[in-house]
Amino acid sequence: MEYRQIPANAVPRLINRLRLKHWALLAALAETRTLHEAATRISVTQPSATKMLADIEQAFQFPLFERHSRGLRPTSLGEEVVGYARQSQASLARFIEGLEVKRRGGHGQLVIGAIMGAAPDLVARAVAQIKQQRPLLNIRMVGETSDQISTSLERHDIELAVGRFSSLLQHNLFDFTPLSNEVMQVVVRRGHALVRQKKLPLAALMDWPWILQPVTSPARHLLEEEFARARLSTPANIIECASVFATLQLLQTSDAVAALPESVVRDHVKAGLLRALPIPIGSDLKGFGILTRKGEPLSEIAATFVSLLHQFAEPAAVPAPRRGRRQAPASP
Repeated sequence: MEYRQIPANAVPRLINRLRLKHWALLAALAETRTLHEAATRISVTQPSATKMLADIEQAFQFPLFERHSRGLRPTSLGEEVVGYARQSQASLARFIEGLEVKRRGGHGQLVIGAIMGAAPDLVARAVAQIKQQRPLLNIRMVGETSDQISTSLERHDIELAVGRFSSLLQHNLFDFTPLSNEVMQVVVRRGHALVRQKKLPLAALMDWPWILQPVTSPARHLLEEEFARARLSTPANIIECASVFATLQLLQTSDAVAALPESVVRDHVKAGLLRALPIPIGSDLKGFGILTRKGEPLSEIAATFVSLLHQFAEPAAVPAPRRGRRQAPASP
């Protein structure tokens, strides 16, 4: 198919020709990259999906996908169209879900992402406060690490996130407003052999199993930098786990070591289920904050939630650095 100049009447023509099913097909192709799987996902036959894609490309008057033996790959312009299709489907799903909540007597919906370091304190307090103000508000929280929630934010699966940038160029996609810092702690189960040692260099932990966050998370980047600074290799015996709940369970039932936010392990340490080791870590991890998509205003509910986050973050201002090596901010 040849590229043609888009005529002046392209917008009304596209609106008239493309239906919800067309956009649903494009969103499905973004996930599956094969017409067979995309057709199954939107409950049409493959011949129907093939014709729909042809109609879509005819409407746009340029190819959206390149055909390969392993499926379809979006063209450069196709990426733009597919991205919008995914955004529109996510927005429609949230609208329908919110409408259903209101039909049942509820009052709106808020979908947010939060890293596990912010969830136990700051986010939990803001959620509790807004639920007190709006008891019938439907709130959904997703995510564990910054890379997970930034992906959800980019895909319009959530309205805002509490985390940090997980890659260098994300400042082009998201606005960031700092909220707080978090101290990391290296923890093990109670009764662990390491608890009996008074002096513990990081090297003494290398022969033990470790539970680490995925390599795409900022906290994992920081931990790898700590290993490198100490001239140590990544531990050979590791479990990669993004779930805080699974990590806490694994810590209590094994001899594994993990570095987690203080807010996450605080109650477990107080209860004697976990023990914090005297190893400073996390001095180079930047504080977390609110991530929102550039150029997109927040809903009234989301704006209210953000104001609550700022309100609860104010008392937890970052203390001045101590002399010597400081034990600083962190969180996945």
